[in-house]
Amino acid sequence: METTDAFIGLSCVDCGETFDPETTTHRCSDCGGILDPAYDLDRIDLSPENLAGRPFESMWRYAELLPFVPGAAVSLGEGATPLVECPALADAMGVGRVLLKDEGANPTGTFKDRGQSLAMTAAREHGAADVALNSAGNAGQAAAAYAARADLDAHVYLPSRAGFTQKAMTEVHGADLTVTDPIDGNSQIGDAGKAYAEAMEEHPDWYSAKTFVTPYRHEGKKTMALELLEQLDWEAPDGVVYPTGGGVGLVGMHKAAREVRQLGWTDELVPMYAAQAAGCAPVVDAYEAGADRHEPVPDDRIDTACNGIAIPDPGASPLILDAIRESDGGAVATTDREILDAAIEVARAEGLEVGATCAACVSGAFALAASGEFGPDDTVVLLNTGAGNKDVDALRAHLGERDAEREAAGERGDGADGPAGGIE
Repeated sequence: METTDAFIGLSCVDCGETFDPETTTHRCSDCGGILDPAYDLDRIDLSPENLAGRPFESMWRYAELLPFVPGAAVSLGEGATPLVECPALADAMGVGRVLLKDEGANPTGTFKDRGQSLAMTAAREHGAADVALNSAGNAGQAAAAYAARADLDAHVYLPSRAGFTQKAMTEVHGADLTVTDPIDGNSQIGDAGKAYAEAMEEHPDWYSAKTFVTPYRHEGKKTMALELLEQLDWEAPDGVVYPTGGGVGLVGMHKAAREVRQLGWTDELVPMYAAQAAGCAPVVDAYEAGADRHEPVPDDRIDTACNGIAIPDPGASPLILDAIRESDGGAVATTDREILDAAIEVARAEGLEVGATCAACVSGAFALAASGEFGPDDTVVLLNTGAGNKDVDALRAHLGERDAEREAAGERGDGADGPAGGIE
């Protein structure tokens, strides 16, 4: 394996056992816990000044803080996404500054590309021929794309409620797609997970690219925090609001913030805020209850159209909650209507296209500001995890329904009333 100088192995987050990354590929063989790439930061010969001289082209500019060297990377140019000023949002929210980190600029339109780049690099380095995972949608599409780049066969399991774009592009990239569809209605990600697990039993040679089964997806996503901090001249914002389902990116970003603080590049951690849909908010519920882990949401109680964050049983919730609390962040849930309204208002006020699910970070930030969590001098970063065109049908349908309601009520149907009374 072509690894970086500082990468020293894989550490189990539960029992603390360490493993050789040459021979260990997935979970802890002792306790089944999540494995996390570990580094000897004293070996890292890198500084913010060095980085300033490198082209801002992909996440692999931070290779010293990743497991694999750039020459081994399965890459499509992921990362290096813009951080966009949003003055209309800042004024409406009543805060000093709002910036949107636009992950929709990635090759397949979501932040999932960062994790799949590293996961497929690991798969190829380990000599895999087939990769497999279940997904709510975007990770499946990204896996199909990066598997194609790596010349690997991908097997993707999606629930029927996954978006048409994600299903279609998974097949366009050449992956073997299985869509689970129970007789009694739209299937959930848990149904796709069961189908994936059955397939893995039948094909033990397949290499898993599933969230927190491979140690490398959250590691790729930590580069969002490295970029964000560099774009802010290594000054931590007052909050990053992150649309949270499985929480892979939130965990990865918090890890990066800890590493650069230890390296002396920053003084403070980045306060991380988990934003969820009220119809499926196990992390928010656990946070508000002061619990160390979540209680799973039964499938028949999931009541949200925000598919990407409708994760009723996020297995890494202890890591998510630890990150929120250690960084002095928080958690917030808003309704589907507030989330979809927020996506439309951002498009109209700022010209930015935010995914329907991803807009939970926008409506969540408004709710946090309204509660006093963010103040008039604060800098708030919204993490848009995916492009608006991923959810074009949901956004247009919501806009039509909202305008029809207003027309029936004798109001103007121009979208003037958004989060916190509207963005003018």
